[in-house]
Amino acid sequence: MAMTRAVTRERQANATRLIVSLSDAALLCGMVVLWGLSWPVMKLSVEHAPPLWLAVLRFSTSSICLFVFGLFRRDIRLPTNRDLPIIASISLLQMAAFTALGMVAMTFIDAGKASLIAYSTPLWSVLIAFLMFRERPTRVQLVAVAVGIGGIAVMSSPLSIDWSNAGSPVGAGLLVIAAICWSVVILHVRRHTWSATPLQLAPWEMALASIILVPIAWAIDGPPTTIDWTPELVLLVLYFGPVATSFCFVVSAEVGRRISVFAMSNLTLGVPIIGTAASIAFLGERLSLVSLSGFVLIVSGIAIAVCAVRRKAQTEDRTRERNNRQRQFFPTDRV
Repeated sequence: MAMTRAVTRERQANATRLIVSLSDAALLCGMVVLWGLSWPVMKLSVEHAPPLWLAVLRFSTSSICLFVFGLFRRDIRLPTNRDLPIIASISLLQMAAFTALGMVAMTFIDAGKASLIAYSTPLWSVLIAFLMFRERPTRVQLVAVAVGIGGIAVMSSPLSIDWSNAGSPVGAGLLVIAAICWSVVILHVRRHTWSATPLQLAPWEMALASIILVPIAWAIDGPPTTIDWTPELVLLVLYFGPVATSFCFVVSAEVGRRISVFAMSNLTLGVPIIGTAASIAFLGERLSLVSLSGFVLIVSGIAIAVCAVRRKAQTEDRTRERNNRQRQFFPTDRV
């Protein structure tokens, strides 16, 4: 009888784990879809409002939502001095710079191409890690960088975008700078010792990003009275603010931590793919044969870079384990 109850409890536990894993998978896939769709949504938004004010709206609305969420969970926490550098880094580079540059770029370039170039961060991370931290890239990482940057060159070439419009190459350049900004933050996050959780810091980061962007938007795009408020714009802002930023950040922080970094990296690879497909389907954007070649090269480069990081981490883990075993048999602290 006791054995039967134990088996029943184990089956119930397995069923619960399956339900949880399925719900996690659904949330993560939904997050990727929402992030991907946000690119054509932002492209539509720049037709109604200046791009820098849209960036302000994105993070101000998202910050409010996350503060309310934190109050509901009784999990609002003031940042400590230890977390101030990472807050500044994420607010300035990942949020303010990345989003502002991306929004401005989409006034010149298609949303699908913008999402592809902007999500080339794994490629730039390899180069920046070498330049800033002297992390020697592996051969596979060098192949990834060569393939991916080759794709960016193809995607940004006159064969893919209209260079007769002076804004097109400028837009591509802004997206490359945006990707580099995000790459710097990724490397900073890897080395930061957290005091609060990323979710606890997110509302403060978004609020700071909004504060940084307001004077810049006012100086470049004029006062916020230039925004053409329409019901369509309100819906677009609600989508790329509270939904695609606040909600997706909660999913990424809460559910994403239950899967490996490798799995999360593979998932986010779907964002530019969905962004490109959605832009073709809903905005009527076209992907020429040359652009398709650039698309394949960029996605392949990102995928190779992600796999290379995984492979490098496994090699380092094996080396660490081997060294630990050697220390156990041949202690170096004994004289």
